[in-house]
Amino acid sequence: MPERGRTAGDEKSTREDIPVPVSAPTSPPTRNTPPALHPTAPTRSLRRTGVLVTFILGGLTATPPLAMDTYLPALPDVTTSLNASAASVQLTLTACLAGMALGQLLIGPMSDRWGRRRPLLAGLAVYVVATVLCGIAPSLEFLIAFRLVQGLAGSAGIVIARAVVRDLYDGVAMARFFSTLMLISGVAPIVAPLIGGQILRVTDWRGVFAVLTVVGIALAVLVWFRLPETLAPADRHGGGVGEALRAMRTLLSDRVFTGYVLSGGFAFAALFAYIAASPFVIQEIYGASPQTFSLLFGVNSVGLVIVGQINGKVLVGRVSMDKVLAVGLAVTTLAATALLLMTTGVFGEVGLFPVSAGLFVLMAAMGLAMPNTQTLALMRTRHSAGAASALLGTSSFLIGAVASPLVGIAGEDTAVPMAVVQLTAALVAVGCFVGMCRPWNRRTTLEGAES
Repeated sequence: MPERGRTAGDEKSTREDIPVPVSAPTSPPTRNTPPALHPTAPTRSLRRTGVLVTFILGGLTATPPLAMDTYLPALPDVTTSLNASAASVQLTLTACLAGMALGQLLIGPMSDRWGRRRPLLAGLAVYVVATVLCGIAPSLEFLIAFRLVQGLAGSAGIVIARAVVRDLYDGVAMARFFSTLMLISGVAPIVAPLIGGQILRVTDWRGVFAVLTVVGIALAVLVWFRLPETLAPADRHGGGVGEALRAMRTLLSDRVFTGYVLSGGFAFAALFAYIAASPFVIQEIYGASPQTFSLLFGVNSVGLVIVGQINGKVLVGRVSMDKVLAVGLAVTTLAATALLLMTTGVFGEVGLFPVSAGLFVLMAAMGLAMPNTQTLALMRTRHSAGAASALLGTSSFLIGAVASPLVGIAGEDTAVPMAVVQLTAALVAVGCFVGMCRPWNRRTTLEGAES
């Protein structure tokens, strides 16, 4: 739980070549001491409400799948209701993703300057208002605009949740906590499409946004009453936009950090190509109902949750995170290759089950790739956790936003573009990992084992 400090094994996990950003302020002597050894007021509060705080952070991390996946079964309904094409309706996903990407660049550094709570609460308030406006949007253009605002505001939960974890944990403990967050937030893509499918039984796509509004309000209330500040005033940055940009430039000058950022971003693009295309692939090409699609999407998401827990409970601390990440990227590439072969007819006519199996494997591999890229990147900096978290999130969502419209470029009758985007993204992720991270060149791994 958050009150745990670093163990002796964690102390060995700091890489010798981790750079300290030159723009970072001088840290007080107690900065590197585990929170458990310094029972500040926030830490004492976290000790009393550890499970609830973990749940809140998981809920904040679940903002993207909640905003996206509950809405997915309604995409064909939106095309009919607003008299729009499938490709143009997918721009509502792109707008939300772009908003989440750009918002993190703003909110991450803000949280380094003003603490975690104030930017988070402001973002959740705007998120709720934007979600209401999405539900009453009179046209596709308005819906796209409101989805952009929804993404901008919703990004606060994503970026600040990661920064809070970095405030509290280091090394192996951080990787394990990210896997725990994946378990909690992984419930969202399982439950969200099921909820969306059931909502469509009694109402239309606008009712989906009504449910998202209620969830946003509940999360804001929990944060207000139960999530204390985790960034002490002494550790905050007093600079403005210029200092934030300098901190980001320093982070990006670290080749290994940038390699992990890009590897995670392109791996996410492979996942999001599935998220954006699957409603049309499953329902339009294979003729499944919204409820069947929701069920299959939930089953596929189970793989991500299970593998994420294997990563956190079994692999972390025993196997190098770089090796686990390499396996995750390799499996993603193999799954994307199989999907491309199936969708192009190399194996003849394939049904829904083989395609769903390929998608299941691809999603499961994200349980190895996503938490480890985040941990390995955040381990490169002890300062500017908000800025580092923003770069991680922004790269993922910007690359995903670019991938979203590409999967529908050939229309609703073929799944080939989805598979092409997935394989391309997976290959680029592997290239960034091998060419920029070069784990075999570093003398120690995060666990302190020899490379």
